Amino acid sequence: MTGITLVLLVLFISLGRWQWGRAEYKQQLAQDFAANAGRVIALDARPVAELPRYARLEVRGRWDGTRQFLLDNRTRDGRAGYEVLTPLELDDGRWLLVNRGWVPFGGYRDRLPDVGLDVQSEQTVRGLLDELPQAGLAAGRAPPATDGSWPRVTAFPQPAELARALGVEEGRLADRVLLLDESSAYGYVRGWRPSAKGPEQNWSYAIQWWSFAVLLLVLYVTLNLRKRETA
Repeated sequence: MTGITLVLLVLFISLGRWQWGRAEYKQQLAQDFAANAGRVIALDARPVAELPRYARLEVRGRWDGTRQFLLDNRTRDGRAGYEVLTPLELDDGRWLLVNRGWVPFGGYRDRLPDVGLDVQSEQTVRGLLDELPQAGLAAGRAPPATDGSWPRVTAFPQPAELARALGVEEGRLADRVLLLDESSAYGYVRGWRPSAKGPEQNWSYAIQWWSFAVLLLVLYVTLNLRKRETA
């Protein structure tokens, strides 16, 4: 009993610390989101990797509406759907994927939403710089196909996989995406947030795990006292 109690005690405390760390991480994301959302930065020739996450960028380039990606497994208000990634060729020849927002799942995997974009002229595009979404488990990943029709469905892709699907040299495609501004044209449902759920949920989970640890200790002590009294 003592051994099992110690193992569970360490487990409950560790899970509580992990949830608390997740809450602090989300809180920091929210602070960065608010701090960098106001000032607009021109990208110029700087590498995207050198800029802070959630920097508000202004770039100029041409949309490539013929080759787009649909990020799968993206829910909004409980509804399944896709987020639309559209390539933007910048003036200096680099490529940047712009997340134009969320579109609902139509109910059939073989009937993809119409996200066509036919804009030939050079455009000024503004948005927030962000990371590609990461899968919690490798089994949830689905890299985009390197051949076939467009748009191409993918789930939690890596930048290198997106570059191969586009036929672009890996170094020419930015490893981050631009979340299209709410006021910009050619977008879908946006309402960008640093995380789907705030840190409050993780704080609650942390307190629950630590409560289990306290309860376990109380039960262990109580049971052992009873054994001594009956001995």
